[in-house]
Amino acid sequence: MLPRPRALRQILIPYLALVVSMFSVAFLADSTAIAQDDQGGAAAPAAAAPAAPAAPAAGNAPTPKTENMLVKTWKSLGDMYAITFLIMSIVLVALVVRAIIAVRKNNFVPPDLLQGINTSLDEKNAQAAVELVQSDDSLLGVLVSAGLGKIQKGKEAVTEAMQVAGDSETMRLEQMLSYIALIGNIAPMVGLLGTVQGMVASFGKIASSDATPKPSELAIGIEQALYTTLVGLYLAIPAIAIYNILRNRVHRQIMTAGSESEEIIEKFQSLGK
Repeated sequence: MLPRPRALRQILIPYLALVVSMFSVAFLADSTAIAQDDQGGAAAPAAAAPAAPAAPAAGNAPTPKTENMLVKTWKSLGDMYAITFLIMSIVLVALVVRAIIAVRKNNFVPPDLLQGINTSLDEKNAQAAVELVQSDDSLLGVLVSAGLGKIQKGKEAVTEAMQVAGDSETMRLEQMLSYIALIGNIAPMVGLLGTVQGMVASFGKIASSDATPKPSELAIGIEQALYTTLVGLYLAIPAIAIYNILRNRVHRQIMTAGSESEEIIEKFQSLGK
């Protein structure tokens, strides 16, 4: 029921390449803008040297240099937190893609398998139905196979065997989804750690300075505190939402597979009478 490693690599490699290219383009764009500003700043004094300095016209205030948002976020977070959040985001996307592939309907109740079993049983061809069940690794196939293994021991043994198989599959799927919830719980904690660290840095500068520190010096720590909280929430909110959506879908599909498997077992039992 889990995606094959080859298929997973085919999905993740383009995403990782996209992330790397986005960061590369952002840094190159920011470096180009800084280089152009430096060249313009160096050329302006040389051209204006022969002439007398003119008073700036009223209303022609210098426009502040705009910084790439991605680069600004990286600088505000600091290398440690930026790399941490980047790794967490890549892992989160990988887990979500893996989970979405795993919770598809075909992995629980494949329509072709269900139709083939019902057709074989309607034609009173139990052997063909058994072969279809045993050759399929979906949840429906696992449950029916477990029930057929105990069908000679009575209904209670069949129900218990199917229950054990269903619980095992449910636990495996919930364990896979729990890693998404783990990132959703850890991301705000990492953000809170950055918040505390940034505030400690700002207040430490106040305590260690004889004079009143400049607001720009204090803003560095406060900016880190706010950005780490912001990015942590950006990761946590979708992670928790996706976890709950996928978890509900898994439970719904498991209930569907359970009801369909019970009907198939009843048909096997009635065919054997």
